[in-house]
Amino acid sequence: MSGTASLWEAVSVAAASLRSNKLRSFLTLLGIILATTTLIAVMSVIHGMDVYIAETVSDMGVDGFRVDRFPVSGQFDPKKFVEMLRKNPELSPEEFEFVRAGASLVSAMGMQASRRASVACGSEQMDDVVLSGVSPNIAVITNTRTELGRFLADSDDRRRLPVTFIGNDIKEKCFPSTDPIGKTVRVDGRPFEVIGVARAMGSVFGQSRDAFAMIPIQTYFKMFGSRRGIRYAAKAIGPEYLYQAQDEVRMLMRAWRRLRPGQEDNFGIFSSDTLVERWNQLTGAIAATAIGVVSVFMVVGGVVIMNIMMAVVTERTHEIGIRKSVGARQRDIMNQFLVESAMLAAAGGLIGVLLAWVVSLLVRHLTPVPSTIPAYSVVLGVGLSAGVGLFFGMYPARTAARMDPIVALRYEK
Repeated sequence: MSGTASLWEAVSVAAASLRSNKLRSFLTLLGIILATTTLIAVMSVIHGMDVYIAETVSDMGVDGFRVDRFPVSGQFDPKKFVEMLRKNPELSPEEFEFVRAGASLVSAMGMQASRRASVACGSEQMDDVVLSGVSPNIAVITNTRTELGRFLADSDDRRRLPVTFIGNDIKEKCFPSTDPIGKTVRVDGRPFEVIGVARAMGSVFGQSRDAFAMIPIQTYFKMFGSRRGIRYAAKAIGPEYLYQAQDEVRMLMRAWRRLRPGQEDNFGIFSSDTLVERWNQLTGAIAATAIGVVSVFMVVGGVVIMNIMMAVVTERTHEIGIRKSVGARQRDIMNQFLVESAMLAAAGGLIGVLLAWVVSLLVRHLTPVPSTIPAYSVVLGVGLSAGVGLFFGMYPARTAARMDPIVALRYEK
């Protein structure tokens, strides 16, 4: 008997065995199914979140960065935060002008300050709206897109005009069926003329990104003062100059604050890469936890498969004796049980893939995360399942292959 014919015979025998014991096979595979489902579901969600973070969370682009009072740290440390509250001074308009004048690798630099406010129009009112005072060039720096009207202009800022550029949520709440341009809304009780509406951006983790109103930064300072909550946004002259531009701004900030060599920065500079790096740290921790859970499920599933295969070997002892008596080699017997064990585990892997696909569909339809199953995760999940079946099926297969045919023929159930 050729090797190929023997393999196909082992496959057909294994398939027949799986079909004849459907319930037992399914119960045997629960561990493998859970492991594969967990592995692929986590990989698909992380993959979707990577895309989501890259496309929607960061509005800085590949050449933008921000300067803030506090650095973006991977893990929140209350003690360090209290210390930074004490030693990190607020950013100021004077510091902004100094840095902007000295930065040669920055194509645009703007200033922004934010707080929570209420926006009212007629009998309608929206609370907890993000009110931002911004430089007129913020739209270019942060890739803010206009749906209706226009963005804030230099003349609006210079003259401290009461004009506002609103998000889509405010437009839908206050002017659902009318043109909002030229209409008046009340921001914290003060009248502002609507000059533009931003293109809808959707939500992040269930939080709307369209509940905001922007006003000229000088108007904001006139209303609330210029000593709290300021941050800077900048755009390098090109993506390849991003890190050099950040270093240049850092040097200017340290010079303004008279920080000595060796002293730690008392401000933070971050870009899209920083956010992606922090996200990768988080997903790395999630993936490590998932691998631990998957490993436990795989081992449990493998042990169950080994026990079931030992029972199968016992059930087929007489059959093994007959096959050996008509010329079947140890390798043929071993291949039969190894193939059956691997097929059993691979079937569990395939069921796990289907369940993970259902999970991915639910995540995609119930959340804004574009969850998709990467092809490599399917190959990894099914391949790992089959590998577990082969490994844990080795002992039962060797036990069957080494049986004495005379003893096996005398065996009675």
